[in-house]
Amino acid sequence: MTGDPRSGRDMNNPGGWRVAVLGGGAWGTALALAMLRAGHSVRLYARDPETVVAIGRGENPRYLPGIAIAPGIEATGDIKAALAGADCVLAVTPAQALRATLAAVKDHMPAGIPLVLCAKGIERDTGALLSAIVEEILPRNPVAALSGPSFATDVARGLPTAVVVAAGDEALATELAARFSAENLRCYSSSDLIGVEIGGALKNVFAIAAGAVTGAGLGASAQAAMVTRGFVELRRIGAAFGARPETLMGLSGLGDLLLTCSSAQSRNFAYGLALGQGKALAGLPLAEGVPTAAIAARITAERGIDAPIITAVAAILDGAVTIRQAVTALMTRPLKTETDD
Repeated sequence: MTGDPRSGRDMNNPGGWRVAVLGGGAWGTALALAMLRAGHSVRLYARDPETVVAIGRGENPRYLPGIAIAPGIEATGDIKAALAGADCVLAVTPAQALRATLAAVKDHMPAGIPLVLCAKGIERDTGALLSAIVEEILPRNPVAALSGPSFATDVARGLPTAVVVAAGDEALATELAARFSAENLRCYSSSDLIGVEIGGALKNVFAIAAGAVTGAGLGASAQAAMVTRGFVELRRIGAAFGARPETLMGLSGLGDLLLTCSSAQSRNFAYGLALGQGKALAGLPLAEGVPTAAIAARITAERGIDAPIITAVAAILDGAVTIRQAVTALMTRPLKTETDD
């Protein structure tokens, strides 16, 4: 390592850090561009050799068609090379692949540098939050998470976007937020890592629900009700995990929920939309809300947390009920006051 990530010193790049980005998809490429704009040197690891070559040519047509990739990002298919000398690592692999990714980097990860989670989800097999997986496999590296309402295409184009960077160590969260911020990318800091993770993971499930209601032609009123009651459910579950209410009212909770539940740019909303329209789901882009719905439904049932929308989404995805049956069941639940959580 050529610098101290907590002090920001790097003898070879005094104006910034050496940032390693693990993941050459749309979000990984967009974040690599964001880090470049923030003044850091960037090395991006991608498994697909064609993606490595394409980024070297200044494009990533498979994931970000029509968007020019600014020169300065060093793409590589060698994960050891990607991590060499890094001051900070952004893990942008899908949530369900995180454990395998961390196992691959374990022997090459510089000790003490922060690993920032940029995927959103809950591990399907264990029910673990992603930060817990990092703490298990990389106990020598502090963990943080970047979340909030942000589409990869917007970030890649440099359009105005606000996100939150969270870490249990408040000083680390503040440092990362300051280092990641650049023109048109505003990063707020938070010490509520659990709250940011819960908001980011569960909003994907509610986006599937909103898309399914829209696709099934149940009307804008039904979609609004689904999103609103989904937020109530999110706050209820967050409280059970110890999340702060103000975190879920912020960018990584309400903000992300509003964005992903209202646009087909959201992979999860698009998945729900296709589901509601009865279209084939094979070949659709990865929707993290699909595996998260099943494990979230199991966790809430085991903990006795009232989560009817998450339970309904899991049942729909499992083929146990139709969308209309699920909505009917939700609409005929026992009446109570709106503020009765």
